[in-house]
Amino acid sequence: MPYLVDGLQYANWSEKVFRQMRAGEVDAVHVTIAYHEMFRETVARIEEWNRWFETYPDLIVQARTGADVRRAQKDGRTAIIFGAQTPAPIEDDIGLVEILHTLGLRFMQLTYNNQSLLATGCYEAEDTGLTRMGREVVAEMNRVGLVVDMSHSAERSTLDAIAHSTRPIAITHANPHSWHPAKRNKSDTVLKALAQSGGMLGFSLYPHHLKGGSACTLTDFCEAIARTADLMGAENLGIGSDLCQDQPDSVVEWMRVGRWTKQIDYGEGSAAAPGFPPQPEFFKDNRDLEGIAAGLREVGFSLDEVSGIMGDNWLRFFDENFGPAT
Repeated sequence: MPYLVDGLQYANWSEKVFRQMRAGEVDAVHVTIAYHEMFRETVARIEEWNRWFETYPDLIVQARTGADVRRAQKDGRTAIIFGAQTPAPIEDDIGLVEILHTLGLRFMQLTYNNQSLLATGCYEAEDTGLTRMGREVVAEMNRVGLVVDMSHSAERSTLDAIAHSTRPIAITHANPHSWHPAKRNKSDTVLKALAQSGGMLGFSLYPHHLKGGSACTLTDFCEAIARTADLMGAENLGIGSDLCQDQPDSVVEWMRVGRWTKQIDYGEGSAAAPGFPPQPEFFKDNRDLEGIAAGLREVGFSLDEVSGIMGDNWLRFFDENFGPAT
């Protein structure tokens, strides 16, 4: 039976959202548990999730492996996979990589927009690539099975990570720059290198990353996936919606600013409208994920290719990359 997997969400988690996941028969979601949080703060986020797992055991369950996702589907629950959009949780201590993996973290970005101790973010004027610590941390992530995510990283840093990593990396939520030139959408050079290394691209539905923004249509979105399949192969593609459902606009400030500046950084939004833009009509919440499958069929993908893009490719990636290196 095909799987339905979303490669990245940061919703305002609630029973409502969890029930929508089940109504949409979503088998697994990679959820962000850190943007700027340090180690102890990230542990506090995990504690919050533990309470949700305890309160809604019929709806959600934590997943650490692909096998956990398969069990969740069999049980009629949505598997929750932890990820960090920042290396802040490891602070300046490489030993925390293994500890966070033990706690269930399975994806970690090397940078969130800005320069980090590991790599350069897509908002910096100069991209110096992986740092010395970055190379060491990538090697340690490879060893334990913590996936390198370069969704918010600059070009050279992303190519460095692909080249240096001994295991496939992921760009969990971004789109081709050639389709829509958002700052963190990825060049064809990056996408080709990602595919050649066996990595995964999750297509984002965040309006700032879509051609036409909130007015983007299902056909436009699926045609972009079709063009990217010609470049990368359909087997390297998935969905990473970047859904921020029910979040207040104040959360955008935390995402963009954290604690690194006293100023307001609007990112790819405008100063006049710094909040969350409306979602495109065809994708409002988890109940709409399955509708993308119909759009993919309309633009010419086979049933097997659609099953792969909608979840089976991510599940294969989880199987191969969530455990220790062999």
